Parts: sequence; C-alpha cells; structure tokens
Amino acid sequence: MDIDTGIRRRLAEGVYDHLDGPSLCETVTAHLQEMCPDKHLRLLWVDQPQSLDPADEDEGRAAFLELLRTENQGIRRVEQLDGNIGLIDVRRIAYADEGADAIGAAMQLVAHSSALILDLRECRGGAPEGAAMWCSYFFRDDQVHLNDIYDRITGATRQFWTTAHLPAPRYTDRSVYALTSSITFSGGEDVAYTLQAHGRAVLVGETTRGGAHPTARHPITEHILVTVPTARTINSVTGTNWEGNGVVPDIHVPADQALDTALKAALEHLAA
Repeated sequence: MDIDTGIRRRLAEGVYDHLDGPSLCETVTAHLQEMCPDKHLRLLWVDQPQSLDPADEDEGRAAFLELLRTENQGIRRVEQLDGNIGLIDVRRIAYADEGADAIGAAMQLVAHSSALILDLRECRGGAPEGAAMWCSYFFRDDQVHLNDIYDRITGATRQFWTTAHLPAPRYTDRSVYALTSSITFSGGEDVAYTLQAHGRAVLVGETTRGGAHPTARHPITEHILVTVPTARTINSVTGTNWEGNGVVPDIHVPADQALDTALKAALEHLAA
C-alpha cells in the first residue's frame, strides 16, 4: 500500500477524527513510518503559530544557530573520569563554522587524557558539517573521505572529508568509545556510524533510532510541519548508511549502563 492510499483510508475510517494537534501528528507519523520506514518522514506540532509561506532555508539555519548558542553548541559537559579517561557529552551537532571554537575547547580539555568516551546517548542530530568536524579530530590528517550526501532534487553529491585545520590537537593515538542509545538520532548517528565504520571508535550501548536522510520542512497549517527526506548519506567505507536499521553498537548494553561499561573497557585496555 502506498502512503497516499494508506493515509486516505485511515482518514475515511475516522481514525483521526477526535485527535488533538499533537496526537494527530504523532499518530500520522506512526502510520507514515509503517508504510515508509524513514524516521525523518514525520509530522511535527509547534505551539507557536508559524507562517504558511514556503520555508526559508536561511531562517531555519538562523533558528538552529540561536538554539545552539543557548546550548553551548551542543556540548553539555566535559569531564575527567577515573584513570585519566576523558568524557565529552554531546547533545547536538553544531555547524562547523560557529561550533568550531566550542568543539575545539572540549577537545583541548581532553587532549592529554589516556582514552576518550564520547557520549552521544542524548544527541538528537544537527549539521553534517559539524559531524565531519567532530570526526576529524580522530584521524591524522585531511586525507580521510568520511561520507557523501546525495541530493535527490539537484542530483548533486557533496563529499565530506576530514578537516585540515582544527583549533585543538587531534586525538589519533588513543582509544575512543562512543555511547549510543535508542534516542541517538541523525547527526549523532552520523558521528557514531562514521567512527565505527572507519575503525576509530568502539560503540557501547543501544542500537540508535535510524535516521540518515537529510530533510526539508514544509508548513501545512500554522501549527503543523511535515518533514520530507530529500537526500541520502553514503558512507565511504560501507557504501550505505544507518537508515531504518540504526547504528548497531559493538558492545550491547542498556543505555544507562553504557558509561560504566565503556569506562571499564577503557581501563582494562589501558591496564593490558
């Protein structure tokens, strides 16, 4: 059954008749993803009325930039754990230009750690350029082809390589552990999948949500947006991505046990 037929059938059956706005978006999203298992295809409810004019890409970027500024460019905390193990908790993936200083500051603070834990358990996404910058710290130079993004509308393919110049030392000769959960999504998955595919990190935790396709947002009403996938990520190692399947960790444990498990693994590796 195609999407149009499926949604119209449920509409005719009255499935959506008595749902309020947020419940309608949640229910329709579930039905959309039953017929097209793409986690980026969904309806979103927004409390504040919005313009029905076509979405302005610059306005969308500006809004996300402002959100990132209030959230320390997505970096929740940096910490030194027992055994000189560094920890960086990342909740959003910032743009590479505005986020470079904050990302560099975090990496500077862990520059002399013996191993690093990158906590992506609550990372819900962000910018592919920022994902490439995060990954760049874990490779020796700018000669690593990370992934591509193919744009369906234009037919163009954009390549992402490691960054040549970084504002903090690279972290290339020590172990890296990335923590994941069923919440980890989109840009957070990008970092986890890329580091795993290139053999640069051990993933610990749960399989992620599985959203690999960049999207565009379109207003339907003053309170409802539809997000539509318009592109596809292609990893340079695997030739595919994590869409629908999620990123599968190397060490499967419940998300709330991932940090302790990774810390134990790091300390045992150092002791050996």
